[in-house]
Order: sequence, then C-alpha cells, then structure tokens
Amino acid sequence: MAKDLSNYRKSYDKQELLESNCPENPLELFQKWFLNADASNTVEETNAVSLSTIGKDNYPKSRIVLLKKYTWEGFIFYTNYNSEKGKAIQENNQVCLSFFWPALEQQIIIKGKAEKLPENLSDEYFESRPAGSKLGAWASKQSMVVESRDILEKNLEKFEEKFKEKEITRPPHWGGFMVKPISIEFWQGRPNRMHDRILYTLKEDFSWKIERLEP
Repeated sequence: MAKDLSNYRKSYDKQELLESNCPENPLELFQKWFLNADASNTVEETNAVSLSTIGKDNYPKSRIVLLKKYTWEGFIFYTNYNSEKGKAIQENNQVCLSFFWPALEQQIIIKGKAEKLPENLSDEYFESRPAGSKLGAWASKQSMVVESRDILEKNLEKFEEKFKEKEITRPPHWGGFMVKPISIEFWQGRPNRMHDRILYTLKEDFSWKIERLEP
C-alpha cells in the first residue's frame, strides 16, 4: 500500500505579499483576500475553514466548519454546543482557524479565543436557515454514537411532526461562536519555497504588530 510522494512538486508563482501592501489592521487584508478568492471562480466554498480545538484527552482535533460572518471583532461560525467541538471550546476556548485556497496558493492562519454569541444573534441566524437545516439541528445529537442511519431518519421524522405547521425555533443547545483573533498569519506561495509569510500579532493597546516570518 505504500505510495512514494517524494516527487510531488508544485511551483508557486502566482502572487506576492509585501509589507508595503499590508494595511495596519489584518481584518482589512483578510477581507481583500476573501473577496478575491470568492470572486475568482477557482475556489469552492471560500468560507470553508479548518477549526482546531484541544479535547479533554489533550489531543488537538481539526475539522471543517463554515464561516458565516466576519467583523472587525472576529470570525463567526455555528454549531451544536453539545458536540465534541462545542464541548472542547467551552473547556478550552483557545482555537485555530485555517483557510487554504490552493488555486490561489494562499493560506490564512488565525489563532484566537472563541466566545459564545449572544442568544439574539444566534436566533437571528437560525431564522435565516432552510427548514431542513433547522430540523436537523433538533434531530442530531452531534458527535454522539448512533446505531444506524435509520435512527437518524426516525429522529428527523419525529421533529418534522412536532413542528408541522409551527415555527421551528432554535434549540437551546445550538448557536454561534465568535473567534476573536490574537494573531493572523497570511501565507502566499512563492517560487523555490521562499514563501511570503506576514504575521500580525495583537498588542496590549489593541494595535497590531506586523512581522515577516522566514518560510
């Protein structure tokens, strides 16, 4: 089954990232990169981001979530608070978000602290979801062991019946987190593996320190 990957090679030469093009606030650069990726027609699900948490077993775990909003304060996603990642965040709210857009040879790595959104903001987003997604939030005990797919389908049918011709309200165990960044690294692939890496680090006065990292 062994497969030799040592000869897999790719030359990175599409763009550059220089300090002269870096704004004082990394959220400005994030928005520029994000909007460019979204408009490029080369990136599927631009808002798909890897979320890494530390579990009770002290092992890190990464999984893909969907970014639903970004503001000057931070980055917002939604989940079941009783899921593995939800419990991990409530135990240790230091997390990492990582975007990778290979077609653009770009990565963005965000370290920060995740905080629960106020309930009214979670309510507002939940109301915008399709009915099927709302029902799924009620039917799934996310991350729990289940014996079969049939059980999942029966749970869904139960809530379809419960909310038949009724408003589907937000489950109390479901809502949003905002990741408030303490550092954001922008990575741009360059030839000969001499990549551009620009690191923003939040300072005590809430301004940002900008440094170049060696590749």
